[in-house]
Amino acid sequence: MKIIIINGANLNLLGKREPEIYGSLTFEEYFKSLKEKYTDIELEYFQSNSEGALIDKIHEVGFSYDGIVMNAGAYTHTSVAIADAISGVTTSVVEVHISNTHKREVFRHKSFLSPVCKGVILGFGLKSYELGVKSFL
Repeated sequence: MKIIIINGANLNLLGKREPEIYGSLTFEEYFKSLKEKYTDIELEYFQSNSEGALIDKIHEVGFSYDGIVMNAGAYTHTSVAIADAISGVTTSVVEVHISNTHKREVFRHKSFLSPVCKGVILGFGLKSYELGVKSFL
């Protein structure tokens, strides 16, 4: 089984950015532990702050991988283009968020991605990613 985690804008700052919301662990540290836990799954990770690069990665893996776990960051609330990319591929996508976006600013309550995703997981910290991976097992 081949699953990729795709992180969007500003998620490269995990471990530094607003630790009261996002925690103090870098994503690379977390991803290492996730790979150690799920040795029977081929797990990959991709991060970009660029909307186009995220779309290109969805196109690249969206017909051959078994699942995509995606935290598009702020693009969740703004990108029709990423939603269209998800709609255009055959690989299912699970939308994840570290924080409970519904407990935050009103503009974070709307997701353009949710309607085209297999499911949505939010508010469980970095564990949201593991729950996303588990949804494909």
